[in-house]
Amino acid sequence: MTGESALNIEEGMTNPANSNAVKVIQIITAVVGFLLPVLLTAQILNRRPMKLLGFKGTIKWREISVVFAIVITALFVSAGLAYFNQHIPVDASWKVRFDKMEADYIKQASAILSLNNFGEYLLAIFIMAFLPALCEEALFRGGLQNFLSRATKNPWLAIIIVSILFSAAHFSFYGFLSRVFLGMMLGAIYHYSGKLWLSILAHFINNAIAISAVYATKMNGKSVADAMNDSGDASWYGIFALPILIALFYFFKKITVKPAEETPPAGKDESLRNTPFY
Repeated sequence: MTGESALNIEEGMTNPANSNAVKVIQIITAVVGFLLPVLLTAQILNRRPMKLLGFKGTIKWREISVVFAIVITALFVSAGLAYFNQHIPVDASWKVRFDKMEADYIKQASAILSLNNFGEYLLAIFIMAFLPALCEEALFRGGLQNFLSRATKNPWLAIIIVSILFSAAHFSFYGFLSRVFLGMMLGAIYHYSGKLWLSILAHFINNAIAISAVYATKMNGKSVADAMNDSGDASWYGIFALPILIALFYFFKKITVKPAEETPPAGKDESLRNTPFY
């Protein structure tokens, strides 16, 4: 329909010359593919769709502080899982496919993360940190996890299932385990707090740190691809960080209080939308 082959389109998406077009596509995909569907669905199910998704409650500074500490600690666990994931033995033919998927991802990320100056760094923070945090959390935590938790009455089953889907949606074998773990961390923050803004904040911090690290590395003369491929043996970091992370979540669970469910205003007819998702 476009007059271009799938191969040409794929090459175009990874061509640095098409950086601006790729950025626009990234924005449209995040908003139209992730955010709008869940907002429309919530609007159909409930008179207060934003509250249904978890956009509610007062965010306290101590919650923000603990979330920040959780994300920093989780980065070490995630790095250990990524190192382990990269050393899982796979069939040679599958390895070729996985390597190509990873190379294509790095090329596409490089097209977005040009990072030649501070302005481009801020734009990358918006496109690669803020938008994914808002749109993906709305879909995966506010939508899917919310629905599965209520349907199964088992929040942790919902967290695990949605985390697997969250990781699979990124089409990266070598980052699969670390993204499953990231999804579980975000899901736990949402589950314990009931506040989607906190999982959005955690997602944003995670992505912003990664982008900032790439930017700092590039400012020291390396390419974006080299910075993204720069990884070592981080397995020991994860082993030591995991008990600290568990302790932080225990503390987070104690200090955060889920927003109380409000009753419908008197005289409001909720009959058509008084679903289990209310």
